[in-house]
Amino acid sequence: MSRVQKHFIYFIALLVCFALPASGGAADPLEAPPVLDLEAAGRIALAGNPSLAAAAARVEAAAQRVRQARSAYWPRLDASAGLSRVETADGDYRAGLAQARALDPTATLDDPEDYYQSALTASWTVFDGFARRFDLLRARYGRAETAAVRDDVRRLLLSAVAEAYYGVQLARESVAIAEADADYNGRLMEEARIRREIGTGSLSDVLNFEVAVNAARAAVITARQQREEALAGLAALLGYDGARLPAGTTLADLGAETESDLAIPEATDPLAYALAHRPDLRQGENALQGAEAGVGAARAGFWPAVSLSARVEGDRPHDARFREDDFGDSVALSVSYNLFSGGYHRARLAEARRNRTAAEEDLANRRLNVSAEVVRALAELESSADQLRLQRRNADLVQRHRDLVEKEYAAGQASLVRLNEAQRNLVQTQGRLVQARVALHRARFALDTATARVLERFDVAVKGSG
Repeated sequence: MSRVQKHFIYFIALLVCFALPASGGAADPLEAPPVLDLEAAGRIALAGNPSLAAAAARVEAAAQRVRQARSAYWPRLDASAGLSRVETADGDYRAGLAQARALDPTATLDDPEDYYQSALTASWTVFDGFARRFDLLRARYGRAETAAVRDDVRRLLLSAVAEAYYGVQLARESVAIAEADADYNGRLMEEARIRREIGTGSLSDVLNFEVAVNAARAAVITARQQREEALAGLAALLGYDGARLPAGTTLADLGAETESDLAIPEATDPLAYALAHRPDLRQGENALQGAEAGVGAARAGFWPAVSLSARVEGDRPHDARFREDDFGDSVALSVSYNLFSGGYHRARLAEARRNRTAAEEDLANRRLNVSAEVVRALAELESSADQLRLQRRNADLVQRHRDLVEKEYAAGQASLVRLNEAQRNLVQTQGRLVQARVALHRARFALDTATARVLERFDVAVKGSG
């Protein structure tokens, strides 16, 4: 085997190796702990949600585009081979045969005749007006932009998980309130029956409490349905098949809110953090840098291009058994410069500049939107904290009032209407208190989402351009 053939086979082997796809796929969701809290739910979602697997694939595709752009700095090696079958025109054949027999009366010419060709060409672009440099920059900024999109998907996914998680908590607390209401009215119903049996109560009181029990049980059914729907939504976000949490998994208690939970941070700190860490802002910044690199790549068309090439070429008739004297070689240094292209390069540069302007405006708009989102989240957090303080005080007052009315009713000093009203007020106030508690947790998580602190909270590695 000749040296040229060995190099050709080695080159093909390298191409096959680099063309093989890398193995990989979407990660399976993590195993859920017996008691699922928000932190565990977030980590499970980050590990198993299909949308993140798609985002990770796009990041890897962007990394491959960087490798494609980097490959332009390397020499290019091309191998070619061919077979030509040439049939000479009758007149040319007779003329060629006559010329050959003038020297050798026994000479013959093959017609048609086979020609075999093979060549190995190495080429290298020495200078292309910095097009390779800016194409590589664009690819790198594109990779960073795609990574920022992935991180923003993570941020929004965690926000959706928190919304679903607190939705389950709200539904579960609503179930507990409705069950407590049913138990309370059931107890009063039994007491009313006893009083009626001993002749001190009325049938209307028994029927009143029985209706209240049925209404409370209907509320329990509705709240349980809402809880199951919220659980299905949470399980789907966590990536579990069938939108169901593993058997035996329960949610952690909501927990009592502390004064630190009610504290409101200064507006400057969350805003500054958001402007420095929001992935969608990093996406816009990298898009702007990529557009700037696009302007540089467009300018490359106004420069000359310099390339160096070397070629080994063999040409042999009759058969493909090449010998050393069948090969020739050449080395060339070429310079090309476009003199006229119908305004193509100017239009391309103008397009790149407009893309840069659009990226600048998009980034400015993103910053305004992020600032507004943080301010709204702070206002929502402050309002939720005030609402919770108010509902706590109100729930305590309504509880005391209901207990007093119940004692007065038992002593015959208050009407059944007042007791019914006091109980309804208590159930409604307890519901508003639970809503205020959940709203506070949601508002604080929404602020973390708006500032992107949620990524730090869940130890998400956020990376910029590379």
